[in-house]
Amino acid sequence: MADKPSVLFVCVHNAGRSQMAAAWLTRLAGDRVEVRSAGFAPGDQVNPAAVEAMAEVGIDISEETPKILTVDAVRESDVCITMGCGDTCPVFPGKRYLDWKLDDPAGQGVEAVRPIRDEIKNLVEGLIAEIAPPKPGATA
Repeated sequence: MADKPSVLFVCVHNAGRSQMAAAWLTRLAGDRVEVRSAGFAPGDQVNPAAVEAMAEVGIDISEETPKILTVDAVRESDVCITMGCGDTCPVFPGKRYLDWKLDDPAGQGVEAVRPIRDEIKNLVEGLIAEIAPPKPGATA
């Protein structure tokens, strides 16, 4: 991994889980990690319940837009994290692949999305501790 690891979050529509994960990683790791998200069948917009759930914790994803998964995005990432897409992510040697088993927030209300949001936060915190811990003497 380079000095600044890069992470790609992939879910089907890039409208819920991967958007929340990218937002959490950006918020919690700051500039220590390069963050991408994409989907192999991107939706028209980010899931409104995901937007609302993230707003409740002070993170605004309302201006994000779903993006198509590209081979370049995978190639340029050190860690590729899939969320419910099976084997749709291209595989390149030397990359690290993780599959996070998370419920799909599509069609769910904010009450159902909150626990998914919180589980994603916990997973992201573990990822940060592993790939981009704070430098000694730095504040997290």
